[in-house]
Amino acid sequence: MTGELFRPIFVPDRFREIVSGRAWLQAMLDVERALAVAEARAGLIPVAAAEAIASRCDANLFDPEEISHKGRAAGNPVPPLVRALTEAVAGVSEDAARYVHEGATSQDITDTAAMLVTRRALDLILAELDSIAAACTRLAEDHRETLIAGRTLLQQALPTTFGLKVAGWLVSVLEARRRLLDVYTSRLAAQLGGAAGTLASLGGSGVTVLGEFARELGLVEPAVPWHTDRTRVAEVGSALSLFAGVLGKIALDVILMAQTEVGEVAEPAGEGRGGSSTLPHKRNPVLCVTATASARRVQDLSRTLHAAMVGEHERAAGSWHSEWEALSDALVLTGGAAAAIHEVTEGLEVHPEKMRENLGETGGLILAENVTTVAAERLGRLKAHDLVEAACHRALDEGKPLREELLEDAELGEALSAEEIDTALDPACYLGSAREFVDRALNLYHEEVSA
Repeated sequence: MTGELFRPIFVPDRFREIVSGRAWLQAMLDVERALAVAEARAGLIPVAAAEAIASRCDANLFDPEEISHKGRAAGNPVPPLVRALTEAVAGVSEDAARYVHEGATSQDITDTAAMLVTRRALDLILAELDSIAAACTRLAEDHRETLIAGRTLLQQALPTTFGLKVAGWLVSVLEARRRLLDVYTSRLAAQLGGAAGTLASLGGSGVTVLGEFARELGLVEPAVPWHTDRTRVAEVGSALSLFAGVLGKIALDVILMAQTEVGEVAEPAGEGRGGSSTLPHKRNPVLCVTATASARRVQDLSRTLHAAMVGEHERAAGSWHSEWEALSDALVLTGGAAAAIHEVTEGLEVHPEKMRENLGETGGLILAENVTTVAAERLGRLKAHDLVEAACHRALDEGKPLREELLEDAELGEALSAEEIDTALDPACYLGSAREFVDRALNLYHEEVSA
């Protein structure tokens, strides 16, 4: 395994710990504890037995690596964990030990543990998301009037504001937030169906136990067991993939704006950050680079989770098993990307003077559409378009500012005064609804997050 060498580059410790072997083991033990509590409430096992079981549901009492190696024979870690837990409970009460794992199957424990691990990871991810949203809000407010070239197909298109660019980031983050919150609040469900989804071994108390089990864990109570209905896990993958895509988009924008020839923004500086093994002058956008790499992997992992939806009858032969590491990796890589973009947006260095300088790179050509619109009021749309287009071509061919070509054109010079041409070539006068769109994004944030 290469996780020890590469994983810390992409994922902070707090995220790695939340899906570690010990974290999964604790989640499984939390499930076993909740099962015993639920069965005691339903009168199926003695309360004292449930208490004895609960007292041993501590991951520190067990070795995840040993459980994992022993789980190879069964194809999952639950059978050796149940055996080890039973032995531990027997040390407290021989009578209680016989009630460990009563009525459950391995997939019940693993699936429900997956929901707990997901919820705990989403707590961290959503905290990072909210911090990104807050940082984007501040950037959008601070730079609602900061002029920058809007680029389409990597070419300068029309003037916009950096505030509007960030407002676009903000809205996409809020949209991802809605999806993640929906998963968090309504799609993380307990799993309890027994060997074939009937809870037959619990007699007539199966539904009662399921309800108490879900309540004890704070998870949704499903209508029926979902052993081979993997929509919940796939939806987790979809929501993570969506957010990862949002993070990747922000990262790519920053990478492009931080290029040497562009220089409009820079990642926050840090000791040793962005250095090169051979080029002392480099300041690479490493936070965005690692976020981009993580986002791409999350999208692939989401496809793995979607592929696992196709399973045989009442218990899948392999597709369920493919979820465990894919889900863990998707959670931590999303968290790692979010942590990186949080740091980027929180400390982004913005260079308005360079943005304005780049806006002038075309010598006014970026405002040709506006000149055409103004001239069309007196010359008609088609004639104005043809005259301005010809002036643009001459400016490009001769390496002259568009203003000079416009003033030298007899028909355009007669239709427009020098003052009108200057106004038409002023980027600040051709921003359309940019300010209003920034305000709409900020209002959305205050309605959904800060209210």
